[in-house]
Amino acid sequence: MCSNLAGLVSLHESLKNLIQTPSFQQALSHDQCGNWIDEVLEGSLALVDLCGFSRDVVSVSKESIQDLKSSIRRNRGQTATSDDINSFMASRKKIYKMVNKKCIKNSKRCNQNSATLVQEDVDLKTMVMVFREIEAISSSVINSILLLLSGSKARSKQRSWSLLSKFTQTSRVYSEADQECSDNDFFIVHFDESTNGKDNATVQNILRKLKVSEMAIHELEEGLEALFRSLVKTRVSILNVLSDH
Repeated sequence: MCSNLAGLVSLHESLKNLIQTPSFQQALSHDQCGNWIDEVLEGSLALVDLCGFSRDVVSVSKESIQDLKSSIRRNRGQTATSDDINSFMASRKKIYKMVNKKCIKNSKRCNQNSATLVQEDVDLKTMVMVFREIEAISSSVINSILLLLSGSKARSKQRSWSLLSKFTQTSRVYSEADQECSDNDFFIVHFDESTNGKDNATVQNILRKLKVSEMAIHELEEGLEALFRSLVKTRVSILNVLSDH
């Protein structure tokens, strides 16, 4: 997941360079560019919002894991209290609902009609295709990460990962993502009756799972932070070019 986030950062760095080219300037000279620019600005804002939301989900996930680990440590590594376990599970359910609501909203936005273009406007059509494709790739990758964070059983679409692989020339992108997304319980810790009892092996397994999840979330946090900064810079670049045009 983190390598794919890095791929997105590289993709948006290239997009910022594209915005400075004469081809982009030429696309802005078309009479029809008004509707398309509105679409681009709306899309860039939606990606910034989606990535910011993802950072919030990561923060909530990290906090719930740290709270549960602290509970176990307070009990000298033997168990966690029922209240702390219930709090952790409630946090997981909250994340699940947050993510599903956001993904549904994002899906509806992506399905809205886009600006139509006259076929003769070659420069404009090319730019439109590039921006729409990059937005679709970015949205799909972030949504896939959100679904994995929420513990959803929904699988990421092969299209999003294979397209990212094509744009970033990373041959392992899809195979790694497919393997990661198949592990639907990656951020979930299972509890049963023995958790509140004296089964030390069960508690130690929970601690191991929490440690692995915490390390993974920390890496995701760094990757999403880098992507968020890149998305903001891309949007600023677009706005700067428009203000000078």
